[in-house]
Amino acid sequence: MGVCGSSEEKTVLLCVTGCIAAYKSCEILRLLQKAGYRVKVLMTEHATQFVGPTTFRALTHEKVAIGLFDDPEDPIHHISLAQEADVVLVAPATANSIAKMAHGIADDLMSTTLLATKAPILIAPAMNSGMWSAAATQENVAVLKNRGVHFIQPDSGYLACGDVGSGRLPTPEAIADATCSLLQGSTDLVGEHVLITAGPTHEPIDPVRYIANRSSGKMGLELARAARDRGANVTLIAGPIELPIPAGIETIHVQTASQMHNAAVKAFGCSTIAILAAAVADYTPSAPSDHKLKKAVDPIDSIPLIQTQDILAELSSNKEDRIVIGFAAETNDVVDYAEAKLKRKGCDAIVANDVSRSDAGFGSSNNRAWWVTSSSVDDLGLLEKRALADEILSRSLLFKTNLK
Repeated sequence: MGVCGSSEEKTVLLCVTGCIAAYKSCEILRLLQKAGYRVKVLMTEHATQFVGPTTFRALTHEKVAIGLFDDPEDPIHHISLAQEADVVLVAPATANSIAKMAHGIADDLMSTTLLATKAPILIAPAMNSGMWSAAATQENVAVLKNRGVHFIQPDSGYLACGDVGSGRLPTPEAIADATCSLLQGSTDLVGEHVLITAGPTHEPIDPVRYIANRSSGKMGLELARAARDRGANVTLIAGPIELPIPAGIETIHVQTASQMHNAAVKAFGCSTIAILAAAVADYTPSAPSDHKLKKAVDPIDSIPLIQTQDILAELSSNKEDRIVIGFAAETNDVVDYAEAKLKRKGCDAIVANDVSRSDAGFGSSNNRAWWVTSSSVDDLGLLEKRALADEILSRSLLFKTNLK
């Protein structure tokens, strides 16, 4: 992971709460410093039971804020901290700190600062899996997301209490990366909920064989990363891809076209923009075997296929005031096929890309693309996928603005 750098010094206020994962905050701090940011530390009283303020003071060469009245030189410390920060990072964030934020409770230095700040807030939860999945916690998270607070989904794995499940603090690298993105990204997508599909689908022939395509998922992941960096809430529906998922993104993992269809239809309900970049299989075996087929016993002379559900057409037919963008990966007559697809599907635009080239398409870092709408065809040229992602998002947002 390469933590992004900064062209000018900005300040991250790192808020550390009372959690066993507090020791990882030291590594987060060092990664942010390495990226060129100034880091100030604010701790709760309970956090000092896990990591001493001396550690953070030695790393930052600055005072560590703990109590409301512990700095006589700054009698309104929660306001000065709130105003000084370019981003406020709460890592780790306990269930209690999330609940206090959601309900506006301000009874210590950290909670008053979080209530007073106008800077973007990024929360990295860490807690027992039962506490994370509890209805109260999930409702509090939803409240804060609706207010524009950013979250990094906790990891799953072995927890300090001995349980195995979701609630583990994400890696310091992932948290630092998401923090850098907030510091450097545009905010023109704040308030938007962007649904993105990515990667191929695997259509099973038997438990070990499947029909697939060469999609790597890179384009969809760059779209998700760019949307996140520009302030959107992002839901990523990812087929079986091997690339790492960007931090801070709600991700639904699927395998088949049917699973992707069901997940996309469900997520579309709360989306404002849908960008369907996945290379979904057009056909799937009609009767996949429940056991591995042996050529000596079960010779495969043919594989009967049926069409998969058309995700793009279905979302487009129900889009109302939402924007739906499709993709067309073609090897010849790229624009002609894209224009025909646009008419069939009824979406707002098609991103046509030429996958026959050696320098673009599946698995590459580039795409040779056109933006196709009912009124125009814009040649976008050969672009890196991140640059293309930003172009697609800007054009999608313009589409949405013009609808109003």
